[in-house]
Amino acid sequence: MAFSSGNSGGPMVDMNVTPLVDVMLVLLIIFMVTMPPMTYPINVDLPQPSVIPPKVSPAAPIDLKIDANGAITWNGSSMPPNALVGAMKVEAERYTNPIDQPVIQIDTDKDAKYDTLAIVLADAKNAGLIKIGFVDSGQR
Repeated sequence: MAFSSGNSGGPMVDMNVTPLVDVMLVLLIIFMVTMPPMTYPINVDLPQPSVIPPKVSPAAPIDLKIDANGAITWNGSSMPPNALVGAMKVEAERYTNPIDQPVIQIDTDKDAKYDTLAIVLADAKNAGLIKIGFVDSGQR
């Protein structure tokens, strides 16, 4: 639709460029979509392992049981509470990497005192053992 300005009542003779701009934008979008993206290869030098560490089999877990009267058994053999700290330190020093340490599986009787369990946990922490698990024997 053409509007005229001024006092002349004649029609405007200017060209309407709106359809031309629409066609150009459509062509621009088509060329942008069909043009392959410019990619630049980047060479990355990744570090190669010089020595492959040998596969270490996991250490056998240590079964630690606490009876109702406070007696402690280490892998089935009775152990006094004061010797428990030494045994835990030996196990901790045996492995240079703490992740390779054996898991201490603590099984407590349902009537065992919490104080005994707290002492055992503190001894394990002070010895440097980090893998501690609790086992439910199911004898309830």
